[in-house]
Amino acid sequence: MSRIFASVRRSDPRHYQIAVLSLLLLYGVFVLRFDVTPVRIALVLLTALGAQYACGRAFRAGPYDPRSALISALSLCLLLRTGNPWIAALAAVVAIAGKFLVRVNGRHVFNPTNLAIVSMMLLSRDAWISPGQWGNPAFFALLVACLGGLVVNRAMRSDVSLAFLAFYAAFLAARSLHLGEPLTIPAHRLMSGSLLLFTFFMISDPRTTPESRLGRVIFAFLVAWAGWYWQFRMFHTSGPVWALVALSPVVPILNRLLPGPRYEWARSRQAAADVPKGASRETNLDPSAVPAAGR
Repeated sequence: MSRIFASVRRSDPRHYQIAVLSLLLLYGVFVLRFDVTPVRIALVLLTALGAQYACGRAFRAGPYDPRSALISALSLCLLLRTGNPWIAALAAVVAIAGKFLVRVNGRHVFNPTNLAIVSMMLLSRDAWISPGQWGNPAFFALLVACLGGLVVNRAMRSDVSLAFLAFYAAFLAARSLHLGEPLTIPAHRLMSGSLLLFTFFMISDPRTTPESRLGRVIFAFLVAWAGWYWQFRMFHTSGPVWALVALSPVVPILNRLLPGPRYEWARSRQAAADVPKGASRETNLDPSAVPAAGR
């Protein structure tokens, strides 16, 4: 069993993400009866994969790699709700195109799913996030799946996920204590499937979070505070989602002030084996081996 977990840790973290998101989507559609049809899912998946191929060719991004596009499409199917199939398809296009069009220092700025969801909510009133679609029993299954990602794949920047969750929980608890509410109220607010997906599959994106650990903790604090303020002081919904897209342009600044090793998805095992003992594997691998655009 230990060999199996060791093998998974060495593999691309996106494989675990794709597997978990696929299982969650199947569970949501066939058990929880999510308001998303198999036809809608196929539309979003095919549109995202097609957009990845088209953008890759247009920007000469190297060999076609569908993994990031699959993650974005599956996340859209889980989080974005709309009665218009064309909005769902457009969201998939925005998610993929944003990776190629909005870049700083060779890296995309916005999390693809985050950018697409916010863009659709700004574009149309027929686009929203349903935070309560999981229900309490499903929430615990979702929690296990998300925490499993931290155990199986430590490369997924677990520090930013845990820091965000800790800061956001602290803000919720402080507000309830100030208002004289029982702590069961902030605890209930934390039991949201959409919040878990945001925490473990959106803000944790290694390509759009700061490169240093201190930078990621600061970024998590800023997103948690802005999300809390938007939702509980400005009284709008989906606070963390709006906060992440608003604060993503801060990441290049944090990378400049607090530099750290650049994360790359695809790293050859031979290159990793050639890194001198005691040296950072991330900083010694040649980033040019990975296509710059679209990852």
